[in-house]
Amino acid sequence: MELLGKSREELRKWLEEMGEPAYRGDQIYRALYQERNFEIAKMTALPAALREGLAREATITPPGVKQKYFSKDGSVRYLFGLGEKEISEEKLNAETQRNAKEKTRRPAAVEAVWMPSENRQTICISTQAGCAVDCQFCMTAQLGLIRNLTAGEIVGQILVALKENEAEKERDNTEVTESRSTEKSRDRKQTNVVLMGQGEPLLNYENVMAAMRIVLDAKGVGLAPKHVTLSTSGIVPGIEKLAKEAVRPKLAISLNASNDEQRDLLMPINKKYPLKVLLEACKKFPTGSREYITFEYVMLGGVNDRAEDARRVGRLMSGLGRVKVNLIPWNPGALPYKEPTEEAIAEFHRILLEKGVPAFTRYSRGRDVMAACGQLASLGEMKSSPQSSVISIQ
Repeated sequence: MELLGKSREELRKWLEEMGEPAYRGDQIYRALYQERNFEIAKMTALPAALREGLAREATITPPGVKQKYFSKDGSVRYLFGLGEKEISEEKLNAETQRNAKEKTRRPAAVEAVWMPSENRQTICISTQAGCAVDCQFCMTAQLGLIRNLTAGEIVGQILVALKENEAEKERDNTEVTESRSTEKSRDRKQTNVVLMGQGEPLLNYENVMAAMRIVLDAKGVGLAPKHVTLSTSGIVPGIEKLAKEAVRPKLAISLNASNDEQRDLLMPINKKYPLKVLLEACKKFPTGSREYITFEYVMLGGVNDRAEDARRVGRLMSGLGRVKVNLIPWNPGALPYKEPTEEAIAEFHRILLEKGVPAFTRYSRGRDVMAACGQLASLGEMKSSPQSSVISIQ
């Protein structure tokens, strides 16, 4: 049994089935998600005999760090390997039995990005290996869909990034007391998580939400919903389903066009869920008194960055309630687009503000190591630039 990705209720039930007190499941849950302990032998709250038994019956498999790319702006791009895992015949659960021909978890590689700043740290994670949505300006689309990630592989990206960077901070912080040096970074800095890496989260809904329930649980990873954002290309049934969740991340819509004709070309998913349908779902999406729906608009030079585009976007935002628009200048990649000019960005921004639409220009971090928005494509062989460095993990 793979423990990483299991909910508190699943762990409690499993321990009871093993003849152990249910609270032992609580202890494992805490060890995994609060202590970020991936070794059963080191879960010292558990009796030694139970640890020995668990070592025979269970595994904990966090994403493996294959490579790290260090940007000059302090960001770190992680290339995670999700290895093949054998599933024995007698341990196949009911769901796997229905697909019994697949006896292995298909190997894959995904990326996550760690972005530290003075008072907070942001982790951009992937929800699928590759992506099937085929946005024309995004490098990930060139991979196609390889497979969905499990709940454990999704939450594991967060845990590994936090654990690694805590360890780095402890090594660097040699002049503080031992008690200070072992504090968790989440106690000192606000942690934000954005589901904006590889994949379309709402096309892997069950696994994504299983991971998010752990992330947003005060007894799990312990992040507040206002600090976690899920970005979608506009999968309307998924948006409607997300709206019914009792606890959920904030919603961001990858808009990137000012009308259907333009969006059909840039984002073929628009042919299935056109703007009228998408915006109606957004209009009905419940938001708190301080919550916005964010619309992300990747600006492509000479394509969607004109003044008339800005005016059309302003009209699209009308009547949607609490919204904001993040303008994201396109990040270079091996695709036939170009960056917008500074003048075009400033004019677009000005028009939106003039129309009463809260707008912000977001310059992506990690561009020099292909870690920026739209650049993630599992380029394991990418060479480091003169302004960046790379570490390969053997």
